[in-house]
Amino acid sequence: MADEIQKWEKRDSRPLSDHRIFQLREDTVVNPRTGNEHKMVVLECPDWVNIIALTPEREVVMVEQYRQGSETVELEIPGGMMDPHETDPVATALRELREETGYTGDAASARKIGECLANPAIMNNRVHTILVENCHRTHEMQMDAGEDLLPRLVPAEDLPRLVKENKIRHSVILAALHYFALEK
Repeated sequence: MADEIQKWEKRDSRPLSDHRIFQLREDTVVNPRTGNEHKMVVLECPDWVNIIALTPEREVVMVEQYRQGSETVELEIPGGMMDPHETDPVATALRELREETGYTGDAASARKIGECLANPAIMNNRVHTILVENCHRTHEMQMDAGEDLLPRLVPAEDLPRLVKENKIRHSVILAALHYFALEK
């Protein structure tokens, strides 16, 4: 048995379908340990951002929204996909924050505090967590047709309790909150 895991050789890749916010592809890969060939399905997704928006009172700007996959209303932080022309996660985060909540913050000090892989077993994208401080409501919300959001201000010190009580359950949001906890 080898003492390190090797990258699997990709012998072929073909698109299967396009679903607006993601594409499905099938890769033919070879397991270097066994030499066996496997067909793997990958969701090609754009990178996205999650925003920890902090008010001067140390309240986190959160949103409640319906999620079709779980058929539940979830408490989350704002976030969204990076558009194809966007290359700067911080700029995307500032845009998404303003659109989804009407809040803006200190753009000069906004910064990435973490990056994770959403689900590397089947997805190819990264999720950037951006911290924006000194946030205030300055605009009207500009939701997309497929969004229905209700902003909520949550004291930062309440976040661990809300996680423990299963009030915040979205795994990528939990990762973002962990990055935020590491900033303290």
